[in-house]
Amino acid sequence: MTSSTSATFTAALILMGNFFLSACQTAPAGDALYQELGGMEGITEITDNFIYEIGFDENIVRHFQETNLERFREKFIEQVCEVSGGPCSYSGDSMVEVHTNMNVTEAEFNRTVDLLVAAMNRSGIPHPVQNQLLARLAPTRPDIIYK
Repeated sequence: MTSSTSATFTAALILMGNFFLSACQTAPAGDALYQELGGMEGITEITDNFIYEIGFDENIVRHFQETNLERFREKFIEQVCEVSGGPCSYSGDSMVEVHTNMNVTEAEFNRTVDLLVAAMNRSGIPHPVQNQLLARLAPTRPDIIYK
């Protein structure tokens, strides 16, 4: 190899190495929210805090009297993981199926959102990140209220 070819080859290797190293340091755009929530560990903490918050709200906890809390926890973690761009797939029932005959009012829905915000605050999730998650969960609203 000539010195010119060797220098070009070395420069190409350095550029490729830098490219691959920088690619490893940056989370894919699709899972940025998942990462900002703390990945599976953070989502699990948020969920546990959410269940805790629900347990102390008399108006909301009544909707959970017949709920299998372990299943709720598992499916809520899946749902948040999926909507945040994480590696999960929600495998639970549709929101309509889950909420049929619960007759959740708009005020109760809004209060439940407040409890989720409190859970995220307890987990130290920054407000802009909270807003991103809430925006991704918002499309489920019509499937929950007055079913």
